[in-house]
Parts: sequence; structure tokens; C-alpha cells
Amino acid sequence: MTVDTPPDRGDAELPRGIALAWGVAANPQRGPKRELSIERIVEAAVEIADAEGLGAVSMSRVAQSLGYTTMSLYRYVTGKDDLLTLMQEFGTGVPPELGSDLDADDWRGRLRFLAAENLRRYLEHPWVLDIPIDGTPATPNNVAWMDAMLEVLADLPVDEFERVALMLLYTGNVRWRGIIERSYTEAARKAGIDPQEIDDARNDILDTLVTAEEFPFVRRAIDAGVFRDEYADPLAFGFERILDGVAAYVGERAAGMPRADPEPFHDDGDPAVLADRKVKEAQRARRDAEKRLRDARKVERLALKDARARLSSRS
Repeated sequence: MTVDTPPDRGDAELPRGIALAWGVAANPQRGPKRELSIERIVEAAVEIADAEGLGAVSMSRVAQSLGYTTMSLYRYVTGKDDLLTLMQEFGTGVPPELGSDLDADDWRGRLRFLAAENLRRYLEHPWVLDIPIDGTPATPNNVAWMDAMLEVLADLPVDEFERVALMLLYTGNVRWRGIIERSYTEAARKAGIDPQEIDDARNDILDTLVTAEEFPFVRRAIDAGVFRDEYADPLAFGFERILDGVAAYVGERAAGMPRADPEPFHDDGDPAVLADRKVKEAQRARRDAEKRLRDARKVERLALKDARARLSSRS
């Protein structure tokens, strides 16, 4: 009988932050004191980010909070990028167990459960949303979340590519909800009001300025009370409609329809190309406007000079 052995992760050429997250990085040979550790460094950085935001985190600030010099930290974490990797791993946490109280066949209910927990983590450590996404997450907790979501989708009649694509659709929506809710919470906290009061105040503004003649469909939504607390959470409503779309697609695949791959982007339809084109057009328009302004000022100066010359000749 052949016994499978796990791969030796320590042999791989890994970025320091990734290696630290997986627990395969070599520990520093010596440190300033035994009490300092990677765990303490990360916890201190997280405390700062929770209280003041990600922008307040620096190697020197973390070292100061721990009572050490900045150079002491570099014995454990080689740079701020590695620290951010470990902070994200901490903030992400491990996914919840999909317990027996959740119907194994109810993939929608299980995704909904994971979404709620994922969103809660974002709101508990909102600075995680400010860490740039620079590729497929490769730390243990992030991989554990991917595995949990793929487990929920495992029995659907779709292939592995589709499962990963559906997982990305799910994570993108939850991240967007986290950004929106974080923004509302932060704005309400600064103003010392309830988040719903933000919508109410904006609705009062729209109610005053938006007319049915100029914006008929927005006016109709205002009159229906959509922007007030008279309806269910629109973000949660949208998430359910995403699940409806996935369910419809899964039904088509179960009926034997082929995978619906999108058409590849062409340059003319590529959003990045179009955005770049619009930026260049705006820059060109600005240069043209600046040239016209310079020309107008030149004409103004010449006219002023001519007028002064005429006045001088009369005197």
C-alpha cells in the first residue's frame, strides 16, 4: 500500500509573507527579546488598523506600540508588504463549519450562510478591504474560504472552471457589499448618526432637486420610497438575484446544455482600452482648452497694449 505524504512546502521559493502565513519560514536566529514574536507583531498591527485604519499602520508605529525599535521588527517581518499579508490572514480568519443544521443539498442556503459570515469579518476588520488584490489569495485562511465555497458548489452539474468562476462571482459581490456597508458605517460614525439617516438625508435632497420632467424614473423610485427604510436591504436582494441566475444556469447545465463561455474581449470593447481612450480624449480636450485660454489671454494682452498706445498718443 502506498502512503501519500504531504509536499515539503519548505523547499518552495516562497515570498516571506506567504511562508510565514503557512508556518514554513525559518525563524530569526536571534531577536532582541524572547517576548517578541510574529504573532505579537501582527496583533499589534491589527489593533492599530482596527482603531485608526490601514493608513496608520507602519513598521515604526507597530514597533513603538510594542516598545521595540523598528529594526527589531525586521528580524521577524522583512517589510510592510509581508506584514499586510499576515494582517489580511488574521482579519480573514477561518471559515465557519458548514454544520449539520444546514441542508447539504441547499447550496443557496449554505452560500447565504458563508456570505453572512464573510461580510461580518469585513465589518469587524474593515481595513481588510483596503489591502489591494494582487492575485489569487495564497494564504491558508484565504484558501480555506475558497475550499468552503467550492465544497458548497461541489455537487452542482458544472465543471471545475465554472465552480471557480461562480466562487469569484460570490466573493466579488460580498466584497462589494462590505465596501458599501463599511462606507455607510464610517460616514454615520463620523456624523454621530444612524446609517439610515444618511439615506434619509440624501432622499430629502433628491426629493427636492429631482423632477419627473428631467429624471422620470428616478423620480418614480423616490415617490415609491425606495431610498427610505421602507424596503428590504437592496444589496441582499441583489445577492438573491445572483443566486437565481446561478440556479437558472445550473438548470441549463443539468439539462445537458454546454458551458456558456463569454465571447473574448476585442480592443474596441475592452473596458480597459475604452477607459484609456476616454482618459486620452479628456487630456487632449484639456490641452486644447488650455491653448484656447492662452490664445485668448494673448489677444487680451495685445488689445490692452493697443488701447494703452492709443491713449498715450492722444495725450
